[in-house]
Amino acid sequence: RRHKLYREELNLTSPAAPLPLRPEASWLQFHLGISRDGLYPRSSAAVSRLLRDMRGLATVSADYSQDEKALLGACDCSQIVKPSGVHLKLVLRFQDFGKAMFKPMRQRREEETPEDFFYFVDFQRHNAEIAAFHLDRILDFRRVPPTVGRLINVTKDILEVTKNEVLQSVFFVSPASNVCFFAKCPYMCKTEYAVCGNPHLLEGSLSAFLPSLNLAPRLSIPNPWIRSYSFDGKEEWEVNPLYCNTVREIYPYSNSNRLLNIVDMAIFDFLIGNEGGHHYEMFTKFGDDGFLLHLDNARGFGRHSHDELSILAPLSQCCIIKRTTWLRLRLLAEPEYRLSDVMRESLLQDPLAPVLTEPHLLALDRRLQLILDAVGKCIDTFGEATVVANDTAQPQSAQHRAKAGT
Repeated sequence: RRHKLYREELNLTSPAAPLPLRPEASWLQFHLGISRDGLYPRSSAAVSRLLRDMRGLATVSADYSQDEKALLGACDCSQIVKPSGVHLKLVLRFQDFGKAMFKPMRQRREEETPEDFFYFVDFQRHNAEIAAFHLDRILDFRRVPPTVGRLINVTKDILEVTKNEVLQSVFFVSPASNVCFFAKCPYMCKTEYAVCGNPHLLEGSLSAFLPSLNLAPRLSIPNPWIRSYSFDGKEEWEVNPLYCNTVREIYPYSNSNRLLNIVDMAIFDFLIGNEGGHHYEMFTKFGDDGFLLHLDNARGFGRHSHDELSILAPLSQCCIIKRTTWLRLRLLAEPEYRLSDVMRESLLQDPLAPVLTEPHLLALDRRLQLILDAVGKCIDTFGEATVVANDTAQPQSAQHRAKAGT
């Protein structure tokens, strides 16, 4: 009711209906470019246009994400460990059926995650999502959806276009005359956990949606190196240094590239400092050897002063790495291609630059050297031929399938 009165007072008309789907739309071209090798080709004009569209096009609607709708009111907020709003996010829609996940700024760039925080109660950082996309592209993984920073007008881009009455109801004007909003239970139940514009503009990240599950089904699979979500529990991999021997005997880690992809993901998470990789997703269409999607990276880049070596457990316990990954990491350790320098230059392209503070950029170089040291230790123990896997060759399981089909 308040929303309707607000629009009538300002003589606002309903936004125009979305344009018909155009084949040249950047969202569609991005989806069509997904292949067995990654979410987009190395040189993708569609991704460049998609980033430009996400940071420039007007929104036509805003809503909660599906997982938040499912959880809305489904728990008692008093039972949340720290109801600080680590998951405040919205789905914004654009013309041409474009859709992006919006995560607002909740922590300033120079703030570090407190040492007493467990990883599962940490804030989500919008700049971490942006930086993760750039790092993923530099590593040539191409497994993070295109992400860009944007100053969102929370009034025009969210409040005035949303049809969700629950979302409308959580907007308010603060004593400082800033427009704010917060999420309902189970994440943020109170106005003190709100995010606010200044007075209307708010920084955030926009991550492009993947094709719908109806068109491109995905599997969500528990990570063998899943972390305990309790204060004192330990998983087997944390107490058993020979844990990888068990994993190697389990399908599909026994006869595909899946284990190598897990190591890639661990390397990526270690570089950004993300401990929350409890599940991974992959497209069913590409089978067991398909790439793993690197989603939800907002808990990265929290503490530049700490390197969480346990994230590297898949690499240090299994002592295996793709040759292409190893060569790329060695290249980025060279002075003329130093990872921090390449990241700094890449992040300057984002509208919210500087995205990372200098200590976080320098931490990338330090962590890269720790990864190379771990690989070097494995090579000294088992030999390069055993540790460095030739991932350019056709996997054995794929060869078997090819023979079976002839």
